[in-house]
Amino acid sequence: MNYSQIRDQAIQFRREKMAGGTPKIFIGCGTCGISVGALEVAEAFENGLIKHHLQGEIIKVGCLGICFAEPLVYITKQGNPTICYKNLKPEDAFRIVYNYLIEDDPCFDLAIGTLEMKEGGIPYIPELERFEKEERIILRYAGVIDPEEIRDYIALGGYEALDKALTMLREEIIKEVKISGLRGLGGAGFPAGMKWEECFKAEGHPKYIVCNGDEGDPGAFMDRVVLESSPHQVIEGMAIAGYALGAHQGYVYIRSQYPLAIEKVNHALMLAREHRLLGKDILGKGFDFDIKVYPGAGAFVCGESTALMYSIEGRRPMPRVRPPHSVEKGLFRKPTLLNNVKTFSCIPPILLKGSEWFSKIGTLHSKGTTVFALAGKIRESGLAEVRMGTTLKEVIYQIGGGIKEEKKMKAIQVGGPSGGCIPAQYIDTPVDFDSLKFLGSMMGSGGLIVMDEETCMVDMAKYFLAFTQSESCGKCTFCRIGTKHLLLLLEEITKGEGTLDHLRLLKELSEEIVEGSLCGLGQTAPNPILTTLRYFEEEYVAHVVEKRCPALVCRDLISYLIVYDKCQRSCEHCVLKCPSEAIHPDEKNIKVIDQSKCVKCGICLEVCPKEYRAVMKVSPKIGETHPLPTLPLEGGGITRSA
Repeated sequence: MNYSQIRDQAIQFRREKMAGGTPKIFIGCGTCGISVGALEVAEAFENGLIKHHLQGEIIKVGCLGICFAEPLVYITKQGNPTICYKNLKPEDAFRIVYNYLIEDDPCFDLAIGTLEMKEGGIPYIPELERFEKEERIILRYAGVIDPEEIRDYIALGGYEALDKALTMLREEIIKEVKISGLRGLGGAGFPAGMKWEECFKAEGHPKYIVCNGDEGDPGAFMDRVVLESSPHQVIEGMAIAGYALGAHQGYVYIRSQYPLAIEKVNHALMLAREHRLLGKDILGKGFDFDIKVYPGAGAFVCGESTALMYSIEGRRPMPRVRPPHSVEKGLFRKPTLLNNVKTFSCIPPILLKGSEWFSKIGTLHSKGTTVFALAGKIRESGLAEVRMGTTLKEVIYQIGGGIKEEKKMKAIQVGGPSGGCIPAQYIDTPVDFDSLKFLGSMMGSGGLIVMDEETCMVDMAKYFLAFTQSESCGKCTFCRIGTKHLLLLLEEITKGEGTLDHLRLLKELSEEIVEGSLCGLGQTAPNPILTTLRYFEEEYVAHVVEKRCPALVCRDLISYLIVYDKCQRSCEHCVLKCPSEAIHPDEKNIKVIDQSKCVKCGICLEVCPKEYRAVMKVSPKIGETHPLPTLPLEGGGITRSA
């Protein structure tokens, strides 16, 4: 059976699936949806249909990218637009079954909007401003197809690019990728076409294709969503690369912490083989190519290409000295092409629509789109795919909905723990490889963490440094020992034990680690320190000179006080909840915190009734007495001493 016949059957299948009078209930069952109860909601819909003797089909799809709205459900009902519902609970499912499917009441109070499709089956919700800014190439089918049904993908044009590639000269395919301007979307941003060409020209056989789906950055989940929601686009991209470079074996490296992604990819591989889109004699055109899934153990260093390949070989994952590069001697010391999940996802549309189409998207030196995982102090967390050149302000406010609780934005960490903290003053910076690098940050794999005015930048640098230090493979002295000393310096600063010499040492040691480390993990580990020192030096000075934390975060530099005027004498909330029994009433029944017993947990602040607001969190300077307003007790207050 040739591709045209396979696609005709798939189109007929999808047409019958989507047509008819039977309601279709699509439920987002990616990891993000499952974690907040999507499976329970699916069960409730099923039970509701049974209870009311209704016919209806429940279809589990992947993540649409608007993770803040999970569990997300959209329903097609004949004669009505497709209605999308957010944050559903099982009881909401029962209500929708009765009110909407029986009584024709759409339950708009539970809805987020209507789901519509652009050309090619790409989803958008017109009621949400974010979809006006998004350009979905990588996320084109996420959340709208059943990842376990290959015919859904084929009906929308899936594997057509592979069929086309098998009729082209290998050099023509590589030329198309080069002209497109596609750069690697795993972090480094190396021109993809150039890497393909170098691997094509490299001597030695067999050659291998490797997809890096390790994704170890805290707060990053772009690759996971693609693998869970639309795995066939990655498989198709890898198969095209295999044909172009003369490789016959591929590997998808996925961390074991992504069990659902591993399950979906393995199932997709099985279906692709059954349809002769993978394996022996693909589509009857004489090309053999197969793919295996390799589950990684979760080490962050396996995001580095040579360490990842060592892991597949069963060796300890540690970066090696280059040259030779992986395209010359990679997996099993053979020429190997390694690209990221998102990079391979771009290959099919580039071949179908042409390199000129892709090269017109983005900026002069950064073509196409990029996917961000929005996390932190942002209202609408989730994924956002935007054109290169879109500003950070547009991403955060028009797509992410702005800062939680109307607070002021302070900084953005772009590129994961290896990226840098960009202050709010640069919010109009366009998102592209060169602009972010100029600010001391990097595109990275696409993590974007938003910080508000209550974030301590010293503490944030310590958080990211603690992660990279613990994930160091230990091969390089600069990375193994240098990052440990950086972390110790930051810990002393946040405890109020730092001096101005600590700041000098932080900068000098960071620069030496950048120069002396072997791989990208060590070379970029100091980025959070260097950028926070560059843009937020006054916070470091406050910690080491004034011994205070302006953001009131560092536990050793803060204190909790109870305000006399506001404390209600009959209220015992703080006394009863204090875990260290540090709060007691004085002779006038006014609550007082014994600072020698206080563990700075903040429970007193949390439990104090909002109408009283009697508890204060403060961080006074050395020698400064922080008064307790109108406290009639002699010596009331806290004095910080060096």
